[in-house]
Amino acid sequence: MSGLWYYMERDMIKWLRGKIAVFTLLVMPAAWLIFVGLALPVTFTGNYLDFITPGILVMTMLASSMQGGALLMFDKILGFLNKFLALPTPRENILFGKILFITIRGVIQSTVILIVATLIGATILSLSQYAMIYLILILFGILLSGLATTLALYVGDHDSYAAVNTMISMPLFFTSSALMPYSVMPPWLAAIARVNPLSFAIDAIRSVEYGVVPLLQIGILVVLCGVVLAICTHVFRRMTV
Repeated sequence: MSGLWYYMERDMIKWLRGKIAVFTLLVMPAAWLIFVGLALPVTFTGNYLDFITPGILVMTMLASSMQGGALLMFDKILGFLNKFLALPTPRENILFGKILFITIRGVIQSTVILIVATLIGATILSLSQYAMIYLILILFGILLSGLATTLALYVGDHDSYAAVNTMISMPLFFTSSALMPYSVMPPWLAAIARVNPLSFAIDAIRSVEYGVVPLLQIGILVVLCGVVLAICTHVFRRMTV
């Protein structure tokens, strides 16, 4: 476990030293929430901030996870990954250290969003509801960061990874239930949104807001996390750089 912690700590220190990067990653999701939640014209009954906040939270975890894959790609390009693989610690610690850092960074961003959402008019929830929201976000972050770090092994340069990131992230977000309820979607879009992994996390958080424990969605996320981590671990055990 010490090796996993040190890999995570390395990325955390590197991120915190980049003041502009830290500021940008914390401010941009909050800006999304303010401009979309307060300015987007939509036919909606009720508090739209309560509806849009889960979508912005999950989008933030998605963006953080996909950007986090670039960390491993740069380690590979700059030659650090070869050195890490030669160390006596299990090589899976590289993967799990990255996943841990990416997830923690996403949770920090999500906390800023929750604070801003409360300040501009979202409903204040109970401590148990916030704990359930964090559980869902952590599971979703582990799922996406595992996929992103594994994908980074097969991408040769930053531009290619940025293109792949956009190709995956944008369709996932805009075909999810983040911005509008299923009832106002065209039938073809609603069908896609209902099987979108982002929608599982978004709908789960909305259920928590209504006081319902989303056991089905959490169960699906747990299973997906287990499958992805098993695949990622297998890839890292067999990889050569």
